[in-house]
Amino acid sequence: REGISALLKQSATGAMVIQSDGTTRWTKAGEIAAGMHILVAAGENLAADGVIIEGRSGFDFSMLTGESDPQMRGKGDQVLAGTINLSSPVKVRVTATGKDTSISDIARLMDEAGQHRSFHVRIADRAARYYAPVVHSLALLALIGWMLAGAGWHQALLISVAVLIITCPCALGLAVPAAQVVASGALMRKGVMIKDGSALERLAEADRAVFDKTGTLTIGRMVPDNLDVLSIDQKQVALALAQSSRHPVSLSLRKALLAQGVEPAPISNCKEIGGEGLSAIWQGQTVTLGRSEQGQKNLSVKLVIGDVSQMIFMTDQLRPDANGTIAALSQLGLPATILSGDSWEAVTPVAKELAIMAQAELRPQDKVDTIQQLAKSGRIVLMVGDGLNDGPALAAAHVSIAPSSASDVGQQAADAVFTSDSLMPVALAVKVARRTMQTVKQNFALAIGYNILAVPLALAGLVTPLIAAIAMSLSSLIVVGNALRLYGAAK
Repeated sequence: REGISALLKQSATGAMVIQSDGTTRWTKAGEIAAGMHILVAAGENLAADGVIIEGRSGFDFSMLTGESDPQMRGKGDQVLAGTINLSSPVKVRVTATGKDTSISDIARLMDEAGQHRSFHVRIADRAARYYAPVVHSLALLALIGWMLAGAGWHQALLISVAVLIITCPCALGLAVPAAQVVASGALMRKGVMIKDGSALERLAEADRAVFDKTGTLTIGRMVPDNLDVLSIDQKQVALALAQSSRHPVSLSLRKALLAQGVEPAPISNCKEIGGEGLSAIWQGQTVTLGRSEQGQKNLSVKLVIGDVSQMIFMTDQLRPDANGTIAALSQLGLPATILSGDSWEAVTPVAKELAIMAQAELRPQDKVDTIQQLAKSGRIVLMVGDGLNDGPALAAAHVSIAPSSASDVGQQAADAVFTSDSLMPVALAVKVARRTMQTVKQNFALAIGYNILAVPLALAGLVTPLIAAIAMSLSSLIVVGNALRLYGAAK
């Protein structure tokens, strides 16, 4: 429910509605109706779905599609609630509001997927329902049996008490949580936060991994990858232009150039034209920085100084150890697949580099359908994703993991969160989860074995209450000691 609430908060709380006389009035989102015209300024979230009737601008659709590249939209194009207008003001005719918007559809998918998730009831919890009445019955039978056998009430009572003490379910009760707590602590030290113990159980069962691309297999930030071809003057001009804009590409370019110690060139008359880019004057020449029409596989920008132009290619880099993680999961018996809302042009190079199958241009419902089809075929799915559009898929999967850079929705829907840029914690979590469940089974065997040996001795009157208390404590210590072997499981 928290994830759904976080998702719905992505929409704007209201919008500037254009009145019949041309003036604008702030209106709460709940009061906006289909057919109204709203003015969306640069930097604002949309409060409703609609169609642009005037203007042209870049929009951030990453929350819905996962596509990190800003998308240009103009007159007649559809825009959706929760997306961000990046560069220029536009007028939009509202087509859907409230529960009818695309973002509300995603919230419904998350709710439905979460309701259908199967949570395992631990063996210890099931056993607890029967353990107490059985133990008390044994103690009562011991009391009655020894009194009928001629023992005095004092001796019969001591034997009955010994039975109660020696059969205390501490060891059985600690079998699962002790292992889960130690394993969760080991993973925490490696940057993996497990939300609850049942997540470890489900991680251990997974036999298929599906990944989102942007922000999951990749870092999710566009970075320039050919700055070395720029001259000092070109770098300084590019920085001066880039720091005059709040566009995501400009911000990324600015960060990369500043990291190289570049100083901005002295420019004047800097202007930003929506959908086109930036222009200014430097040393009497016109300089521009704008999106190129070239580069179909990667986003690129063109820097022009006078008559000289230079392409700057932007790429979303794979996470460190992405190839190693896919290989490690394969060795663990979890073949991987990409399920992405990005375009085929963006997904194909990543799939080829990782040598795995991929599906692209998927809507949130498509991802859920694919996971459900895998489940019906007998596969137990681990979903790794980060975006708002991944929320329903994260909830629908048997178990799910999200990076700490994920949206609030992604983190709320996931069963575990990893904090590093490396992807290897995903494979590490599966490995530790499987070892944890092995330890849990060992703990159950130790606890049950102890009762099989100790209860007959107590019923036979061979154990005093003091010895029973020592034996009961020792059994708990043995279970905890076995669980503590998981302390270094994440190495």
